[in-house]
Amino acid sequence: MTVTGRADAVFLAFARALRSAGVDASAERVHAFLRAVAEVGPARVYWAGRLTLCGSREDLERYDQVFAGTFGGAPGERRVASPGLRLTVRDARAGPRSRTVDGPEGPRAAALAGSAEVLRQRDIAGLDPAERAALRRLLAAFALPGQTRRTARRRPAGRGGVDPHRTVRELLRHGGEPARLRHHERTERPRRVVLLVDVSGSMAPYADALLRFAHAAARGSRTEVFTIATRLTRVTRDLSHRDPDLAMAALARAVPDWRGGTRLGELVREFLDRWGQRGLARGAVVVLLSDGWERGDPELLAAQMRRLRRLAHRVIWANPLKARPGYAPLAAGMAAALPSVDAFVEGHSLAALERLAAVVKGADDA
Repeated sequence: MTVTGRADAVFLAFARALRSAGVDASAERVHAFLRAVAEVGPARVYWAGRLTLCGSREDLERYDQVFAGTFGGAPGERRVASPGLRLTVRDARAGPRSRTVDGPEGPRAAALAGSAEVLRQRDIAGLDPAERAALRRLLAAFALPGQTRRTARRRPAGRGGVDPHRTVRELLRHGGEPARLRHHERTERPRRVVLLVDVSGSMAPYADALLRFAHAAARGSRTEVFTIATRLTRVTRDLSHRDPDLAMAALARAVPDWRGGTRLGELVREFLDRWGQRGLARGAVVVLLSDGWERGDPELLAAQMRRLRRLAHRVIWANPLKARPGYAPLAAGMAAALPSVDAFVEGHSLAALERLAAVVKGADDA
């Protein structure tokens, strides 16, 4: 692969990371981004991406976080453009790219982005401290919207069913003379997402990353987070700090059973009795992030998973061990739970968590 081809590959990986973070980086925007980088050079890739890939104020914050995680630097760090820079993608020539990554900054940018792409695929358990720091920056930009559902509420629309109340008001406003029909349609909203994160001893290599993933997800107003090991702890409020490190510190004070054993059956039953049956799990997307090691009765876990399956819209199990060669769900807890699971996915790497986010949003797990 040529230098240009490698650079395009890492820029496309950067665009995929932005989509995982919730930025609406459509194919047209990505095409404009690549053309802009070719015009202005990779040294100004930050501004090329900011001007072409972002469509809202919320996108700008996510863009800064993903860019910092991919290419280095502090999130939100302001990149000063040269005074003469004027990025006009619309006028860019469609011919062969004359200014590509042959400049002095090209190999460095490609190498940095290439490292980020490698990091996406690495098993979290094998990362060194520097790689974990880069992973944390990328996880901070995650978003985890649930699959959307239609609600009973309706809103004015240009087409759809006739809105009798607005239509009659329109007739009265015109003195009973014929007037335009008014229409309305049902609104949509994302389903609630409930995360049950295993923080037992066997999950210690993954717990920090999964909890940071949960912290990013908890920024949504319809996400609840619990930790499970020997106790069930609701930590949604502790994860409400905007700063991930402050949130992790609050969570460390709230969770008393770090690296303890695992009693999945009893804790799923407690979750259903105290919160799930009362409404938290009804119609929700429930995600268990665990390796499935169960020290209790597997039959109890199987019964509670069937109960959970009847309440929830979808039950997803993310297991970091699933990606290991030769893995089979033979552990008693995992084997007991699987018949009641709608999607069984990996959870060992950043790419696996991106895939998990897509499945939560409604994508097929295949």
